[in-house]
Amino acid sequence: MSRRLQRLNHLFQHDLADLIRNELRDPRIGEIVSIMRVDVSPDLENATAYVSVLGEAATKRDTMRALAAAAPFLRRQLLERVRIRRIPHLTFTLDETIEEAAHVLDLMKQVSGEASDR
Repeated sequence: MSRRLQRLNHLFQHDLADLIRNELRDPRIGEIVSIMRVDVSPDLENATAYVSVLGEAATKRDTMRALAAAAPFLRRQLLERVRIRRIPHLTFTLDETIEEAAHVLDLMKQVSGEASDR
């Protein structure tokens, strides 16, 4: 991956997080939403934002639907913030790696607790 794409990934991650936190007023968006990473395609046509949402399955589903609906608005806002020729089309994907990692950690704690009881 080129340095330019790495910079754009980081810039879009930061700006999307800020826009979601401060500009979106959709009540479907959960209270704790994090942009984990953004992958911009080399041709700058598409960008996939990986989103972590804390909450129940319904909250996650509603948040992802709200973000998909807000994608054109977010793209326009990025156009004003980022000075590049082409702003990619945004796609949001639910990222559950934090929850999976927490689950694995809980399992490891259970196993170590059982081992110390013996």
